[in-house]
Amino acid sequence: MAPFSSLRATLTQAYPPAPAFTEANAPPGSQNGRVFIVTGGNAGIGLELCKILYASGATIYMASRSQTKAEAVIKTITEASKSKNTSGKLKFLHLDLNDLLVVKAAAESFAQQEDKLDVLWNNAGTGANMVTIGQRTAQDFEPMIGMHCIATLLFTKLLLPQLRAAATSGENGKTRVIWTSSALAEGGSPPNGLDFDMLDKGTNNRTDNYGTSKAGTWILSREFARRYAKDGIVSVCLNPGFLKTASFNGTPAAIMFVLNKVLLSDAIYGAYTELYAGLSSDITLENTGSYIIPWGRIRPNEATPRQDLIKAGDSKEEGGLDYGNKFWVWCEEKWNSYI
Repeated sequence: MAPFSSLRATLTQAYPPAPAFTEANAPPGSQNGRVFIVTGGNAGIGLELCKILYASGATIYMASRSQTKAEAVIKTITEASKSKNTSGKLKFLHLDLNDLLVVKAAAESFAQQEDKLDVLWNNAGTGANMVTIGQRTAQDFEPMIGMHCIATLLFTKLLLPQLRAAATSGENGKTRVIWTSSALAEGGSPPNGLDFDMLDKGTNNRTDNYGTSKAGTWILSREFARRYAKDGIVSVCLNPGFLKTASFNGTPAAIMFVLNKVLLSDAIYGAYTELYAGLSSDITLENTGSYIIPWGRIRPNEATPRQDLIKAGDSKEEGGLDYGNKFWVWCEEKWNSYI
């Protein structure tokens, strides 16, 4: 891609047009009877998304590491909405992507409570500055790949029975899995997104590890789309945008001052990106595997600055590197000893 086109593709994500899909597109009662999971729903983007979904009448499972924090947030949301007569429900679901055993227990807990799952927002994650070099997950994985890819894929796979049930009983194209990537998938990942020789140990650069995990998320989302479109499940990945969230925790104060002035937007705008991915009728089984950019737009593959990432995520039949299948199998091998 020419330098000007690449710059334009970057700027349109950093400074997007006004969102066209907001809470106005999910009015009270519009999501009655639907069941959602929002991972990391007690703070930041996930919290703003949960507020919108609750007002729409859905049942939302707020998947979080901290029951205390989640239940405090749930109480605040529900008490603030008492006068609005919503039929929405907010429930806590214990989920910690740092530990695969907790991930498995979370999926089992959900299955005991619900027969179907209409939309799964894989929103939870951790910022590059929130881990230390050498840190490992409970099962001894590099934390970025461990949480954003291995654990997230496991959680999603374990919820397939409920996703399939929703797809069978619901409207065509409305059962979805949403994967959260980042601009650093393009700006901070190695050639082709993944260096399989470095996935286990990671690098000494936390930003590179983060970017790799977000490229991996994107690649897994496309592989999920290929595998489960036949079941009626849509899979899309998104960049929520440059936002004032905990992802920037640990960034020096002087840099944060500048970022807040010239680049970062409030978390609600990221929620609009996620809302569009989960509910917009623009997204169908015909365009499953799409990539969504702020604040809710489908970006064609040919408009992607990093065409190597597109080729990496393409299957062999599409002339690609088939990294989606390769990485999927790699993740499965990592959790087979524990699940």
